[in-house]
Amino acid sequence: MSRLEAWWIHLSVIGLGLTGGAWGWMIYAMEPSDEFSILNHPWEPTLQLIHLLVAPLFVFGMGLAWKKHVWGKVVQGEKPRRRTGLFLAALAAPAALSGWFLQVSVEEVWRQFWSIFHLSVGLAWGIMYFVHQVASAKKTP
Repeated sequence: MSRLEAWWIHLSVIGLGLTGGAWGWMIYAMEPSDEFSILNHPWEPTLQLIHLLVAPLFVFGMGLAWKKHVWGKVVQGEKPRRRTGLFLAALAAPAALSGWFLQVSVEEVWRQFWSIFHLSVGLAWGIMYFVHQVASAKKTP
């Protein structure tokens, strides 16, 4: 994977993590300042928009990384960091699809399901991405 591709992925992951984390915090941990508001914070719509604009950049980055970095290493039989990398590859599609399903779901029961699923998969992906990067830094001479 080229340095540009790696930075593309790093920056999109940071963008998704920051916007998703802040947006999630506003939704689940804050209370509205106005009792008649449907928003817990005035920045919720802005963070949602930024999160939705960064997500396709991440999906594109995953597509770039798949052939050379993920599948290429599987075919070559490389073992280092394989477990964390395969875990990330396996969770990338459920994270992206659940975010899409969350946006297009109309019934509240499905919105709640996809919201919890997307939050869970996104958190797991983010944590494992950090572990993968730490493992990579330890192996680099």
